[in-house]
Amino acid sequence: MNVYYLPYFIKQYRKLTKKNKPLKQSIKKTINQFLKFPQHPSLRLHKLKGKMIDDWSISVEANIRIIFTYITDGILLVDIGSHDEVYY
Repeated sequence: MNVYYLPYFIKQYRKLTKKNKPLKQSIKKTINQFLKFPQHPSLRLHKLKGKMIDDWSISVEANIRIIFTYITDGILLVDIGSHDEVYY
């Protein structure tokens, strides 16, 4: 499975991890965990509803989520941030 990043995801990722090195490691670990075992309970994988019907979410930490979309040959990372930031 390939992983692609929207420019907006990269911008939000840099903003979140600029002063938080442990979070950077947690995000990488979460993405790797997802690639190896997408159904792992710690990820809390779920499909979104409403305006975000094509998107899915996984949890990095208690309040940090990664929003992504499945594409033909992998996933497209769309957004990352706190619960209130990513669910609009």
